[in-house]
Amino acid sequence: MSGFALVDVVAGYGAEPILHGVDLDIPEGGSLAVVGPNGSGKSTLMRVAVGLLRPRSGKVLLRGEDITRLDAPARARRGMGYVPQEANVFRNMTVLENLKLGLEFIDRHAARRFSSRRDEVLDLFPEIAPKQDTLAGHLSGGQRQMVAMAAALMPGPSFLALDEPSAGLSPKNAEALFAVIARVAQTGITLLMIEQNTRLGLGAVREGMVLAAGETRARGPAADMLADGMLQRLYLGAG
Repeated sequence: MSGFALVDVVAGYGAEPILHGVDLDIPEGGSLAVVGPNGSGKSTLMRVAVGLLRPRSGKVLLRGEDITRLDAPARARRGMGYVPQEANVFRNMTVLENLKLGLEFIDRHAARRFSSRRDEVLDLFPEIAPKQDTLAGHLSGGQRQMVAMAAALMPGPSFLALDEPSAGLSPKNAEALFAVIARVAQTGITLLMIEQNTRLGLGAVREGMVLAAGETRARGPAADMLADGMLQRLYLGAG
């Protein structure tokens, strides 16, 4: 069964589209990283996926349901989790408070299951589990990204979208974060990520897709794409 799909999507902001008939299908429980050079259309693809930009044509499907016309909050209620690149945590609130908000955003009456859900989610994030009473603003950039991911997972979404998770992180923090992303990708959730760091992005998922000039140029097992020297030279640089 398909967990998430884009079908022949054309999208953009001005007269000329940025995405030109992009197709993408992630099986339920699968994980896909979209990589490619700057200006390839990755950010536009993510905005279409999560409901921040309506495509000019084509469809967005979540577990087979056409959600193309649903906005971002409605998609969240259908089981979509999203971690934006920036402004993804409340820095003046504790880790625990951020997690609680992540759950209550979807279910205002979820207090009775907060403790059990918190424990399940924090099992995936051992680095922040001891910091539940720490203000998010006092954490490292990588730890804040972990808090944002944990908050997005609190309602138990079937699909999680990650927008450039390594952006602004030191190499050490990025490595730690992507070890967590790889762990999350093994939990049965359907995961879509766009990522500027080819090595880290493809190293955390099962499949990869290269986007260039708004078109799909390659797709396959992530490990094979990492090992493909010609693909690296043509589209991905050093990664």
